[in-house]
Amino acid sequence: MTGSTPSEMMNLRLILVSGKTKEFLFSPNDSAADIAKHVYDNWPMDWEEEQVSSPNILRLIYQGRFLHGNVTLGALKLPLGKSTVMHLVARETLPEPNSQGQRNREKTGESNCCVILSLILPELGEARQNVPPPSSLFSLNEGTMN
Repeated sequence: MTGSTPSEMMNLRLILVSGKTKEFLFSPNDSAADIAKHVYDNWPMDWEEEQVSSPNILRLIYQGRFLHGNVTLGALKLPLGKSTVMHLVARETLPEPNSQGQRNREKTGESNCCVILSLILPELGEARQNVPPPSSLFSLNEGTMN
């Protein structure tokens, strides 16, 4: 989009998984669902390969979090007259909100941690002949050391 953004509007630069981008103007009162519908109804020609079947599966991601349909741009406290980057993805359902997801993980003992094992050998040139593979040391499904 060329030129400056009107002071009462917000410029959203939407990025697809493919890396293609397009800019759209919205008001602070527009919700994530309004944005998805507008983008669907005005699908850019250079996004033709990514065309979706319904606006209901378009999801916005802002600062790493999915926006639910009723969230407005104003509620996000985005600056008026400025550009903001969001990702646009096709997804049937949204993940649970963090608080609920955290409670479920606590109940089931599930963990989303990632462990990186680094094995340092005493001699730099020594071959790793007797070092077990990391998968034999840690079970990702159980989240416990073997």
